Amino acid sequence: MEKVTRIYLVRHGLVEGHERIPVYGHKDIGLSELGRCQMEYIGERLKYAEVNGVFSSDLKRGVDSAKIIARFHNVRVTPMRELRELYLGEWEGLTLSELRENYPRELEERQSDILNFRPPGGGETLLELFGRVKGCMERILAESEGKNIVIVGHGGVNRAILTLFLGMKWEELYKIHQDYGCLNIIEFHEKGPIIKLINGR
Repeated sequence: MEKVTRIYLVRHGLVEGHERIPVYGHKDIGLSELGRCQMEYIGERLKYAEVNGVFSSDLKRGVDSAKIIARFHNVRVTPMRELRELYLGEWEGLTLSELRENYPRELEERQSDILNFRPPGGGETLLELFGRVKGCMERILAESEGKNIVIVGHGGVNRAILTLFLGMKWEELYKIHQDYGCLNIIEFHEKGPIIKLINGR
């Protein structure tokens, strides 16, 4: 019988300070009250699904989201640094309006070469993000064959994962939207991955 691996891919819940529209990257911030409610909702939704393990970004917003979901299944959370959001260097924690005001030239450079652009201050390129996420997913899938697992990531990380398994070009990742607290479902069969849900509730 074919072994099917199922991934419930979740974006962490709404974060504190979200109303400023910041770009957080590796900046370690917590969930808002609504963000916790979103994760409770996801936990309830997956309550009757068999879940064998939960993986998450090691940032607070990822771990806290994962722990809420894991409580419904009595499984442990495995935090992974490789599932962190894109590192943004000097841009960490700034708002979009602050970026437009203080870094107009860099934003233009990013638009012209989105995959290789490195944010000032030693930020990470999207190609580097894809590299670490791809390696991380290969490891998780090798360890989880035939199981159902939850992965709690970030907007950029989840887009990278979906882009990878949809067979899209890397530079097309922003064609995929990820709301706070959304659910994606990916199944892995012998013939390849099947995307069953994107940005669901």
